[in-house]
Order: sequence, then C-alpha cells, then structure tokens
Amino acid sequence: MISICWLPMVCLAAPSIMLAKEYRQQNIKGWLMSEKLDGVRAYWDGKQLISRQGYPFTPPADFTHNFPPYPLDGELYSKRGDFEYISATVRKSNGDWAGIKLHVFDVPKAAGRLDERLAVIEQRIALFPANIVVIPQIPIKETSEAEAYLNKIVGEGGEGVILRNPEPPYAGGRSSDYLKLKPQQDAECTVTKHHEGKGKYAGKLGAISCRNENGDFKIGSGFKDADRNNPPPIGSIITYRHRGFTEKGLPRFATYLRIRSDR
Repeated sequence: MISICWLPMVCLAAPSIMLAKEYRQQNIKGWLMSEKLDGVRAYWDGKQLISRQGYPFTPPADFTHNFPPYPLDGELYSKRGDFEYISATVRKSNGDWAGIKLHVFDVPKAAGRLDERLAVIEQRIALFPANIVVIPQIPIKETSEAEAYLNKIVGEGGEGVILRNPEPPYAGGRSSDYLKLKPQQDAECTVTKHHEGKGKYAGKLGAISCRNENGDFKIGSGFKDADRNNPPPIGSIITYRHRGFTEKGLPRFATYLRIRSDR
C-alpha cells in the first residue's frame, strides 16, 4: 500500500489495485470477457469506499448497507453515457447517488479462479441485497468472439471490452492477465508543458506535451473551449485516446479525453 497525503497530517493508503494493459492480439482462448464500464474506479476495503489514489468517497449513509467485511474491486456506475454525472456525483461530499451502484469485477482476497471469487459476492448479495452488481463474465472459446462482442457493445453505445485470464489470483499493478479491448485505445500520461495556440486559438491552449513510460509526445486535439481556456495543469495525469503505436511505442493520433477523475 502507498501512502497518499493531500493535507498536512491527513494520509490514506491507496489500494494496490490491478490495472489493465492493452490487448495486442494475445492468446485469450479460455479467458473471460465483460463489458468495460465507463464509470469511476472504486475499491471497497471492507469498511469504506476509496478511490484508485486512496481518497475516500462520501456516499449517502445507507449506500454501503450490507456491503461485505472483505474487499471488492469495481466501478461506480449507473448506465452507458453517464460518466460526467457519475464523476461529478461521487466527488461531492453530499452527492445524490441515486442509480449508482458498485459494479464488481473481482473479490481480491477470495480464493480460486476469477469466476469462483465472484461467486463469493454473488452468494452474499443473494442473501443480503446491497448496492452491488456483479459484472457478468462470458467465456471465450475463440479469439474472434472478443471482436464480435466488442462490435456488439460499441454498437449499443458501450465503451469496450475487458478480457481476463481467470486462473491467476488477484494481484496489484499492470497485469498481462487483465486486458482492455476498445475501438480506440485509451491510456494515461503526465502533462509536462503547455503550447499556445495559433489563429483562433491565439492566447489559448493549442497543445500539450505529455510523458508516458515510452517517452514524450504532443496532444493537440480533443480539447473543448473550456479546456483551452483552463488547460489541464502541468503535472496532472490525463486520459487520452489513440489508434495504435509508432515504432518507438508512442501513441498514434492521440486526442485528449479528460483529466483523470480521481486525482
């Protein structure tokens, strides 16, 4: 666990959560797939809901009624296309969480395969109903099934697909057993510089320089007028979308999406 401090003498422990890598034609036969939900990542530590960085959420008092005394990893989510509402709501100290539930994709401390771990919480909420939904996992017999499922999800307005190797135990950090499949891939980088725009963007943001594990690159598209007037701060972590990689491993056609919501 890593200590995160944002006020003097106030520190929380960031959960060691599993993070997805990009799908790049790996062998996924025998894996499980599920819809990638566009919500806010949340970790129930057995006592409270905390963000990816260790900040506590402040849901209504009865939201976590009947939550288990063991950890759950999941996504605070309501429905497709609702990210802005979800993000704004869960970041408030007195937000109305109506419609939002914790959609669980793993039970970190449970034993067995992924489906066996999820069965633990399924059995519990059958007896003790709670604001918890277990994300359905679909077996993959052939790789082509994942592409077909992606097309179905995107066609219905969804974001993408998560691919999981069901055999290994839950482990924190970037995992080759936990992959995301999207028509456009997304990733994160740290803002290192602002570049002034030209023409109609003179005096406003034109582009940013960003850095990831493979190096530095620029992002000049995807910004709304509000973003150009108030750019993501230098040092902040942003999410961007791209279409593949260069030979140096840098993203192609990177476009800005948003500041990471849990920072």
